[in-house]
Amino acid sequence: MAADLTARLTELSSMKKRELWALWKQLFRRAAPPQVRRELLIRILASRIQEQEYGGLRAETRKRLRELIRKFAVNPEAEMPGTQRIKPGTRLIREWQGKSRHVTVLERGYSYAGKHYSSLSQIARLITGTRWSGPLFFGLRRNHSGKHLHAD
Repeated sequence: MAADLTARLTELSSMKKRELWALWKQLFRRAAPPQVRRELLIRILASRIQEQEYGGLRAETRKRLRELIRKFAVNPEAEMPGTQRIKPGTRLIREWQGKSRHVTVLERGYSYAGKHYSSLSQIARLITGTRWSGPLFFGLRRNHSGKHLHAD
């Protein structure tokens, strides 16, 4: 089963655009949008093939996504429900390699070392020199095991 799936996905890159359109019609039961680039056709088809093999999103997830689409269509600046909102003026402090790092939450973005940043992850990368989740680095989110991560 896995080898067959791998072969099907690999085959996509060697197919001509008209073959990809035919496969699209077979998988989606409608014609592919004519303006879609070949590379995007391949990615979407690969996703659909995997969805058929492993299953798609659960009904409640699809419902939630439709709700979010409607919400953001009305107000693109709306906050994402379920996300933590930190009040502007809040100071985040993180000890890293023996040095205390201070970040101030702004109305839009964050202030660190006298400069403005749009995300905590930018600041975490600047501090550590590696890719970090900013909310995880500053203790606002737990890692996958459910534990706060403290690494120095």
